[in-house]
Amino acid sequence: MGGFFGAVSKRDCVLDVFFGVDYHSHLGTRRGGMLVYDADRGFQRQIHNIENTPFRTKFEKDLPEFEGCSGIGSISDTDPQPLLVRSHLGLYALTTVGIISNAEELVSRYFSDHGHQFMAMGSGKVNQTELVAALINQKDDLVSGILHAQEMIDGSMTLLVLTGNEIIAARDRLGRLPVLIGKSEDGYCISFESFAYHKLGYEDAYELGPREIVRVTAEGFETLSPAGKEMKICAFLWTYYGYPNSNYEGVNVELMRYRNGHIMARNDKARGFDSELDYIAGVPDSGIPHAIGYANAGAVPFARPFIKYTPTWPRSFMPANQKIRNQVAKMKQIPVPELIEGKRLLFVDDSIVRGTQLRETIEFLYGSGAKEVHMRSACPPIMYGCKFLNFSSSNSDMELLARRTVQELEGDEGQKHLDEYSNADTERGQCMLKTICEKFGFSSLGYQSLDGLMEAIGLDRDKVCTYCWSGKE
Repeated sequence: MGGFFGAVSKRDCVLDVFFGVDYHSHLGTRRGGMLVYDADRGFQRQIHNIENTPFRTKFEKDLPEFEGCSGIGSISDTDPQPLLVRSHLGLYALTTVGIISNAEELVSRYFSDHGHQFMAMGSGKVNQTELVAALINQKDDLVSGILHAQEMIDGSMTLLVLTGNEIIAARDRLGRLPVLIGKSEDGYCISFESFAYHKLGYEDAYELGPREIVRVTAEGFETLSPAGKEMKICAFLWTYYGYPNSNYEGVNVELMRYRNGHIMARNDKARGFDSELDYIAGVPDSGIPHAIGYANAGAVPFARPFIKYTPTWPRSFMPANQKIRNQVAKMKQIPVPELIEGKRLLFVDDSIVRGTQLRETIEFLYGSGAKEVHMRSACPPIMYGCKFLNFSSSNSDMELLARRTVQELEGDEGQKHLDEYSNADTERGQCMLKTICEKFGFSSLGYQSLDGLMEAIGLDRDKVCTYCWSGKE
């Protein structure tokens, strides 16, 4: 994934950009970048690898070197950015978040006329932000170029362009990600996460619609290209990667997760689930609010049978070596024996993707003396890798636990009945649940239904992307 933050102010805005970008660190772990503009000093930029060191730590020493009243920055799981681009459109900075599924096809078009080249990264792939810049530069102005790029790209592309004392913000064509504008006495900012600018003294000013392009200056903002009518905002913003304090399309993340857990408990009761439980718990961290909602719906208390130790390793997948990552994941799980030994526990996780870390968690709980471990997923079975935001992307859909289980049960024939396997009320759905239970040692397993998830979000289903569960765009 990734995230960005930008600010344009009547005063120096370096610290606003620094803290604003830092508050998007939960969205990515590979690269961090800041670029600031000053009328006298021009553009100043720094990019760091943040795979093993947080953004804040890497950039603190750079702050004295930055000076300016406008700037943008990003957390990226893909490319080093922001980029500084020089073309017939002038000198501008660009940062992007999204995924280009047809990148190789687009690059081939450029190479075909022998007049273009791209800098390759270590993997040999083209920096997708550079590719976006090349598409923008095909047109005679930035707005036309952004619209052209978004039409040419299969996937999604949300971006910020800094031209000097103004920022052009563009939400992706179908609004899969949010873009919000905040206002203060001194200027304006652009952000994914509303809480990021609330902490900096900005208040809510505007939320871009799908495909909308807006110019932001220290004096205000104006729409340069209107919003489209169709929206497909990503449901995982609420279930997993959105921060609890944030609001998207008017729906708060934390409250949605409480509602989601409550609905799961209601559905379990309707299906006759009546196991005597000692505690309801959430798989830390994003599973916790879903579990609180589940516990609040009944008489079983909420508890934390194990705690994640995060001061030294905030993200378990940060180390480059897989063996070290696995060991870190184990080291982070600190049990509370009094809440595990001999206890019947029901855990709620935000999602079940590949199941690798979940297996280790279950083995850890049983190894710590749990009597029963029931598992609930706060979203439906993930059947398709994300094509739009790189959340559940994979080399093959068969890496996904649910999809792999279907193949094991019924082979290629099962792939024709994924809708049935996703529905716990069907024979195939029950068979998949039973198989995963046996494989992992769950006492029971349940997934939130798509209807239940949409009820918790509360938006029109046509406005929310559910591709990774339904396969429908």
